[in-house]
Amino acid sequence: MLQPKNAKFPKQQRGRLRGKASSGQFLEFGVWGLQARESGHLTAKQIESARRVIVRRTRRVGKLWIRVFPDKPITARVAESRMGSGKGAVDHWAAVVKKNDVLFELTDVGFDLALEAFRAAAFKFGISTKIIYRSL
Repeated sequence: MLQPKNAKFPKQQRGRLRGKASSGQFLEFGVWGLQARESGHLTAKQIESARRVIVRRTRRVGKLWIRVFPDKPITARVAESRMGSGKGAVDHWAAVVKKNDVLFELTDVGFDLALEAFRAAAFKFGISTKIIYRSL
């Protein structure tokens, strides 16, 4: 799974999800893309699960780009721990996704195959997505 090699500050504040993506909202590499229609967090497990689905559906044909990286640490307290005694340890890593961010890009595959792969991958996320393409 994806996660940073080392973090200068291992724990972060939660933050708020506001606004739309100012960059990363257009296709840069591929012909087909999966774009977020709302803001949210995608965990490293969700990204890896979607990547596996896309690779299996396309039968390793074409090239896949992952445009998001889980660089935000999400902390969690141990179950049944008392209040106080500081912040919990890092539980998992998540990617902050804003509306209109491109999540995945795909090229060298047909329309039907790309559509099927991205539809299957979209079920792995907790946010709604749409499929976009570059007109040549």
